[in-house]
Formats: sequence, C-alpha cells, structure tokens
Amino acid sequence: MFGYININRSELTDESKAAYQAYYCGLCRRLKTNCGAKGQMLLNYDMTFLVVLLTGLYELSNETSEFTCALHPTKKRTVWMNEATDYAADMNLILAYYNLIDDWKDEKAYTKRAFARMLDRDYARIMKKYPRQVRAIEEYMRKTEELEQNRETNLDAVAGLTGEMLGEVFCWKEDEWTDELRTLGFYMGKFIYIMDAYEDYDEDLRKKAYNPLIYQLQGNTQDRHIFCKLLLTSMMAECAKSFERLPILMHADILRNILYSGVWSKYEYLQLKKKKSEEKARKRLRK
Repeated sequence: MFGYININRSELTDESKAAYQAYYCGLCRRLKTNCGAKGQMLLNYDMTFLVVLLTGLYELSNETSEFTCALHPTKKRTVWMNEATDYAADMNLILAYYNLIDDWKDEKAYTKRAFARMLDRDYARIMKKYPRQVRAIEEYMRKTEELEQNRETNLDAVAGLTGEMLGEVFCWKEDEWTDELRTLGFYMGKFIYIMDAYEDYDEDLRKKAYNPLIYQLQGNTQDRHIFCKLLLTSMMAECAKSFERLPILMHADILRNILYSGVWSKYEYLQLKKKKSEEKARKRLRK
C-alpha cells in the first residue's frame, strides 16, 4: 500500500537531491545493520520522508560516511544518519512486517509468511522499544480486516484507519509537536489509502475484490478521476497546512517538493497510462 511519498527530482536542486539520496542511503544502511540484507529489501521512500521531516523539525546533526553500494558499485555513496534514521528504520520494518502478513492473508503467499517469520525477533525488539506505535499498527490491521470483511462502504471510515495509524507513526516523541505531526500523518495516511484504492480500482472491479471506491461511486466510473482528484487534493492540502505550521527551516525545500509535487507522481503516471490506453482504443476503432 505504501510507496507514494516521493520527491519530484526535476524540480529539486542538485544539492537537495544529493541530501535526499544521502538520507535514503542512510535508511538503507540502518535497515541492513539492524536485520541484515533482508532489511534492505523492505526499504521504501515513505519512511525517507519521515527521516527528513523529523531531522528538519528537531534540527538533528548527521553522522556522515561513505560506502560502495552493491547496486551502484562505480561510485561511492554518501550516507547521512541520525536518531530519526534509527526510528524510521524501526517503523519501516514494522510496517513492512504487517504488509507481509496482510499479503499472506489476501494471497496465501507462503513466501510472504516465511519472510514475516524471519522478522519476528526484530518485531519483538521494536515492540519493546516503541509499544505505542506498534500497538497502533496492530489495531489498524485488526480494524481494517474487520471493515474489509464486512465490506464497509464508507470510504472515509476505512481511509481514516490508515490515517490514525500513520499519525501515531509520525509522532516520534510526546512533545509540543505531537498534535501537528499526528495531523500531518493522519491526512497523509488517508491520501495513501485513497491513492492505493484509485490505482487498484480497475483490477479490483474485474476481480470483484474489496475496494470502497467501488461502493462510493456505485458503478459510475466516469466520475472516478474527478472524484479522486478532489479527495486527494483535499488530503494533501491538510498535510501542507500542518507542515507549514511546523517551525521547519532545515530541508524545507525537500519537504515542500514532496508535499506539493512529489506525491502526485504516481497519479500523473496513472493519468498518462489512461491516456495511452484510450489512444490505443481509438486507433482500434478506426481500423
């Protein structure tokens, strides 16, 4: 479900792109340190956003190092790591763990269940360290499964569960920024859920799989793109409001790039894919 919170590289300076990459590599290295190569397989850009957000908010100092990446061996990579990297790596792992469990339940993919079991020790370590966040993710999984089994038609109720969960994940510490971080995470979580439902709409409709958007639109697929664009825009507007209320100067350009532009990269890709599909259909009709 995750993987929508990324940068728009074309609108970032070279310096900011390098900084973002250094945080991304730092998260990758911390996942490897914590649980080996399998940890690196769980890496996602969503938690890189969290690293940059928390680093900017708390003005954390980075430990800098260089390493040779097996995937990019021709040039050494710069790595930036701090306390937010450690936190985001743990959240990345817990979210991936439950994603594997969810895939196992949905698809009966035994490889996913086996992979999840390999993370049991890491799960226990993180549960002990961050019980509030882990409990929030557990509750999210339980409630989401319950609503899906009941074929809940209220899109806002289902998307809100993702929002509540991500809100807790964004709250690293209980301090003066808790409420704003929770709000930012809440609306970003709803954005992610709606974007995921939008992307899967056609396949879910064909397979008769659960997707609250299908119930929401009641078969009127012509309005789907407008309806979803309005919803997604509303969610990101609320995210942006919360971000702008936070006193962040460090890496503010990267964070604004993600919130105002990068999050739309998947939506724009889907629109381009739709346009090409329609063009092919028109060509077939002309023949």
